Amino acid sequence: MTTDQLPPARSGRPYRIGLVCLGNICRSPIAAIVLRDRIERSGLDDRVDVDSSGTGDWHVGHPIDRRAAAVLAAAGHDSSDHRAQQITPRWFDQHDLLLVMDDANLREVQEFAVEAEAISRVRLFREFDPRATDADREVPDPYYGGEDGFGLVMAIIERTSDELVERLREHLRDI
Repeated sequence: MTTDQLPPARSGRPYRIGLVCLGNICRSPIAAIVLRDRIERSGLDDRVDVDSSGTGDWHVGHPIDRRAAAVLAAAGHDSSDHRAQQITPRWFDQHDLLLVMDDANLREVQEFAVEAEAISRVRLFREFDPRATDADREVPDPYYGGEDGFGLVMAIIERTSDELVERLREHLRDI
């Protein structure tokens, strides 16, 4: 279920990716931390910026969920600097690509868009997952589940981030 092309960069600045989930304490910060790591390892860190936010304001200013921090730490990542934030309409001016975790996030983020062009830059994160299907296209929300849900989310995010970095490498080669 992978897409063919990334949206074009909107200016000469680094390509900016925003990752969005519901509260910005589980899925989107895991994705941002893993994707930043993969981008750094690929040597694209001077050309790509990544951050994350949530559609809701319940957790603004809070650290990452302890279970998300644990799954990241087990994979060698530090999440101690993360503080949840909420998406605003300005994100459309500040980002080239907005990747959301599920269909509800997709609808909510698209409602922020003022221009049709902005909507075209909002995609489901798993559009880049080589294992995703039309019937399985969301990153499940592990918040109300057990520890194993965070492991599943981490596996989805790792393989999707790997594919996304390959797409970024190709996309940025010509810029």
